[in-house]
Amino acid sequence: MALRRTLYRYYERRLERSLPADRLPQHIGVILDGHRRFARAATDGEYRASYEAGMAKLEELLAWCADLEIGAVTAWVLSTENLRRPAIELEPYFEVLTELFNRLPLLAEQLQFNLTVSGSLDLLPPSLVLAAKQAVDEVAQLRDPRMSVNIALCYGGRQEVVDACRSLVADLLAEGVAPENLAESIDAKGLAGNLYAADFPDTDLVIRTSGESRLSGFLLWQSAFAEFAFVDPYWPAFRKIDLLRALRDFSRRDRRFGA
Repeated sequence: MALRRTLYRYYERRLERSLPADRLPQHIGVILDGHRRFARAATDGEYRASYEAGMAKLEELLAWCADLEIGAVTAWVLSTENLRRPAIELEPYFEVLTELFNRLPLLAEQLQFNLTVSGSLDLLPPSLVLAAKQAVDEVAQLRDPRMSVNIALCYGGRQEVVDACRSLVADLLAEGVAPENLAESIDAKGLAGNLYAADFPDTDLVIRTSGESRLSGFLLWQSAFAEFAFVDPYWPAFRKIDLLRALRDFSRRDRRFGA
């Protein structure tokens, strides 16, 4: 076992040194998939233990990305569709997410990142919403952030586009655009400026764990020209080496941006 760990660390360091800094993504989106299956496979169905391991892994991921000087990370921790799950699964997750947001200001100070939370927060328990908003407010006081972090919480990609359209129309009406001229005033730039985290660059790389090869609506607008990495480990078992391999493969791709 000790030899295996030594070889693993050697391979990890070698892989990290091989990454070309000028070809790394500036915005990574991560779909944290596989908590329930990890619970059934590794924790005897103990959901809370799986969720705690997953949120600890998210904190590790942010540290890895900070070390690699990745400019922005969006982590999808909860979808609107997840709310259909039974209370026995959701309630411990809400508690663990609340604890995560309570820890994030200290982590933000250590890693020097700013924080955004995106999604339909009105659908969530008030205690979780309060913790998320307090974390954002506390982190906003930090100066000279090195990285931007967006937590997609109760997020749905289609709803984001709908909300962006509504917000843009409201802005145009407030600016005095006549209703009959609204259609011709709506464009891609205006919609992009009304997305949840409008100041984030488009996503370069999307990583999904647990072996699923679909986006499920994640960052529909922002990932139009992104590269994708679908990896096998469940999210709580995701390793730095899995991230490094995804970055290595990304750095080797010839991105054409639709051309």
